Amino acid sequence: MTTALLPYFLSAFFSMLIIIFLTGNLIPFVESSPPPCGPTHPPGAIPIHPEDIDLMQFPLNLEHLEADFFLYGSLGYGLDKVAPELVMGGPPPKGAMKANLDNLTRDIITEFGYQEVGHLRAIKSMVGGFPRPLLDLSACNFAKVIDDAFGYHLDPPFDPYANSINYMLSSYAIPYVGLTGYVGTNPFLIGYKTKRLIGGLLGVESGQDAVIRMYLYERAKELVHPYNHTVAEFTTRISNLRNQLGMCGLKDEGVIVPLKLGAENLTSSNVLSADYSSLSYGRTAAEVLRIVYGTGSEHVPGGFFPHGGDGRIAREYLKKVVKGE
Repeated sequence: MTTALLPYFLSAFFSMLIIIFLTGNLIPFVESSPPPCGPTHPPGAIPIHPEDIDLMQFPLNLEHLEADFFLYGSLGYGLDKVAPELVMGGPPPKGAMKANLDNLTRDIITEFGYQEVGHLRAIKSMVGGFPRPLLDLSACNFAKVIDDAFGYHLDPPFDPYANSINYMLSSYAIPYVGLTGYVGTNPFLIGYKTKRLIGGLLGVESGQDAVIRMYLYERAKELVHPYNHTVAEFTTRISNLRNQLGMCGLKDEGVIVPLKLGAENLTSSNVLSADYSSLSYGRTAAEVLRIVYGTGSEHVPGGFFPHGGDGRIAREYLKKVVKGE
């Protein structure tokens, strides 16, 4: 090729490259194949082990509690209207009502409510389920929880539905218990489908708890009207009560803590509750029941579950007290 023709050759060559690029054939000689997206589980693993079923049905108690509390609080109606097929004939919750929320809080809680509907559907479609147990979401029940946390009767009684701060403090009292329950259940699961399910549930429940805690941390020094107690003190009192009822050591902390309980013992902020290594605490089914019953006993129903929880695990605990075991 003569030097005089070189510019024309280069021009034609680069024009060809542009055409190849624009037509998507930049690498025409490389065989195309879909990108790898697996494997999703170990070879030979079983999808759902029979022993996983009861373990994964137990959380339905907390998921039902959260679903109706969030839906009623934000929308004024609950699971019976949003997804009646998931109720499975269970009784309507007692005392649930729409809360007086600002727009931001209502948006957050509405999303939480619909997320809980998805959680119920995911669990029941995979391992089956049971009808919604009787739930007590009345203002007087929440007032009793707060009274127990402070050790005296607040005057006027605490009303979870009165305003956004009260509602978020009441929300603080619920999802975190389910979160610790999932952490405690995880080591006992065998099937890869149930492990994947609990991982997905735990991720969103943790996110909900983080949003609630951050919301309250931003307002930590504000007084909760009309009481002479700050938001931070409310969270500490509620956490202390849950530790007391759970009876298995420190597994709950407010949004502000002493340095000895902060991350690496260097922070007093406690937006995420975690242990010495900044890992989430875990609770057993018995601990969860002691807390949500408000009785300190997995055998004695009460609190949010006047007749107790459902599913084999919760029912077995109730049977033991009937038989005097």
